Amino acid sequence: MKLSFNLEDASQVAIGAFVLAVPISFSEEAWKLGETLPLTNLLMVFILSISFLGFFAYESVFQGNIKYRVPVFLLRIAIAYTITAIVVALVLFSLDKFPLLTDTLIAFKRLIVITMPASMGAIIVDSFDKE
Repeated sequence: MKLSFNLEDASQVAIGAFVLAVPISFSEEAWKLGETLPLTNLLMVFILSISFLGFFAYESVFQGNIKYRVPVFLLRIAIAYTITAIVVALVLFSLDKFPLLTDTLIAFKRLIVITMPASMGAIIVDSFDKE
């Protein structure tokens, strides 16, 4: 079991995120959901994302053994979510659906909506080479 997060891990997270971010980012339903979802629901989506990332990382990546590695565990979740959000932002930006400068709130809402499923793809691919 690796205790660090390296370039290989980062590339696995990015590829896993990309696999789910692309089809969802092309969905008009996801764009509109990002526009209309109330902030309370958006917060719930974010919390669900982090919770499922944590649960999957705990069971698969860390095999239920984080007693002496809590900081590494938390850092891995934060890094996986951040890399996923960057991948989603790049995909949305390339589709001209990430209006960061003109409508920042909608850009971030779309980012959170699409990062939820993409983050699961990211952590699943990240877990493939774990022992």
